[in-house]
Parts: sequence; C-alpha cells; structure tokens
Amino acid sequence: MNRTDKSNTLSPNKWVDNYADYLFNYAIVRVNDSNIAKDLVQETFFAGLKSAKNFEGKSTERTWLVSILKRKIIDYYRKINSKKGQAEVRMNFYDNGENEGNWIEERVPQSWNNEAEKSIENNELKSQIDECIGHLPEKYAMVFRMKTIQEFETEEICKELDITPSNLWVIIHRARTQLRNCMEKNWFNK
Repeated sequence: MNRTDKSNTLSPNKWVDNYADYLFNYAIVRVNDSNIAKDLVQETFFAGLKSAKNFEGKSTERTWLVSILKRKIIDYYRKINSKKGQAEVRMNFYDNGENEGNWIEERVPQSWNNEAEKSIENNELKSQIDECIGHLPEKYAMVFRMKTIQEFETEEICKELDITPSNLWVIIHRARTQLRNCMEKNWFNK
C-alpha cells in the first residue's frame, strides 16, 4: 500500500475520541433515533477495523469513516423498508424523545407577557411539530430535516440520497404540505 501523506494514515485507537461525536451527530440527523444512531456509529467503527487494509490514504480518516457510515445508513433504510414494506406512516404518538427544530418559532404569537406560559406553549408547539414530522413518510422526514432543520445544501442531500434536485424539491414540497395540514388540524384548530 502506497501512502504518500503520513497525516492520512489510520489510528483506530483514537476513533472514539476523535470521531464518535461527529459521526453520531451525522447519523442522528438521518435516522432521528439516538439508539439507532449509536448502533450505526458502532457498526461503522467495526467495519472500519475490518476494512482498514483497504484504506488508501486518499482522504482523511474522518471522511473515510463518514463514507462507511453513509453506507450503513443506506443499508439501515433498505433493511427497514424490506421489513416494513413501504408503510408511509409511523404511529409514534407522544414520543418523548428530543424534540428537534425551532424552524417555526417565528410563527409563535409574540403578544404574550407571561414567559412561563410562552415557554410551555413553545414546548407544546415543538412536540406537535415533532409528532407531525413523525407522521411523514420516512424519506420525506429525512429530507425535510436535512434541508429545513439541519440546513444541508441541496447538492449534498442529492448526492447522499442519490436523488435529483427536482426530486428533492418535490419531496420538500410534499413534506411541507403534509406538515401544514397536520399542524392546522392538530395545533392551529384546537
């Protein structure tokens, strides 16, 4: 194996310290489940150890591990899609996991004087948004989170998910339409 750059060699004994948090954050955005994200990172490290002899040093160690993680995420979605079929609705009502997103916070009424009430209302709004995202088809939810909440670039999402920009925007439009309907039904018309 010809390695011309010593900085691009593998140091598996430092992977957890150097890359675990980064890889976890990368995975959680895409799978929205901390246990699954942790498992995927662990699988990434194991796969990296198994295929260390194939590392050519053409990229950084982190980039190489991210590429392995991407394949693990794709494999995860293939696996659940083959098990569940093409079910588009997840029935996770009242999920008490971490609520993501402050993307709609500007729509919260600003006329309240009581900060405690405002905080409760914001938490309830975030919970409802998370619940509505949970009812999106998995691919819609993943694309929506990546583009709208995590603010990934269109090209990056398209490359990672192997979709065209026009497909991405159709997915975003459909996700927003479904979210708007869900929020109108469950939040604004309460």
